[in-house]
Amino acid sequence: MFFKHSSNKNILKHLGIIMDGNRRWAKSKGLQTIEGHKQGIETAKIIIKAAIEKKISFLTLYAFSSENWKRDPAEIKDLMSLLRFFLKNEIHRLSDSGVKVTVLGDISQFDDDIKINIKKASLYNEKKFKINLIMAINYGARQEITNAVQKICKKLLNNKIDINQVNEKEIEDNLYTNGVPDPDLIIRTGGDSRLSNFLLWQSAYAELMFFKKPWPDFTKKDFSKAISDYKDRERRFGGK
Repeated sequence: MFFKHSSNKNILKHLGIIMDGNRRWAKSKGLQTIEGHKQGIETAKIIIKAAIEKKISFLTLYAFSSENWKRDPAEIKDLMSLLRFFLKNEIHRLSDSGVKVTVLGDISQFDDDIKINIKKASLYNEKKFKINLIMAINYGARQEITNAVQKICKKLLNNKIDINQVNEKEIEDNLYTNGVPDPDLIIRTGGDSRLSNFLLWQSAYAELMFFKKPWPDFTKKDFSKAISDYKDRERRFGGK
């Protein structure tokens, strides 16, 4: 038996966005790569505000993947500078706007000052908030699943759980996203039609939308259109 979700009941609780295309946007305009990333941050601010207006509870932004370390060292340096600026200057502003910020991923590879500021960001999370902004930084879904399997293996070796207790819930409880609902919709900008190691376990039944335009060109109008299209879809969750 399955429950057919009609369009008027498609509540969007968790939205994930793969913000792709910053570098190509900059190149198309003859600008340095860093300018594309800066404009990408401005677009993110607009979309966060739009998500609040749409009463979306969880918004996960794929900001920096675990594979991004392979990029040119100069670009990595620029990205870390932007991350530092964002953590120091934007977190409190977002908090004042009702945004709770958390980080998804392995922060152990970052410099100490970045790790400290990530922890400080959680201090702003005590107040009442309108939306959970989850920043996927140094995140990779395969890494996340591997980490979960390792945790479960340790429990088995220490006789804390029985092999018959290893089920979907046990795996989900050991993912980075423990306590966060699965995404209902994942949007990707930049022209590619793939998930690129983003929330692979959690997106099993997520609706997917792909936009050709790069992230810096993604507008509030595009966002509203995506939400409207999502609500018109018939979600079956594996049913016929």
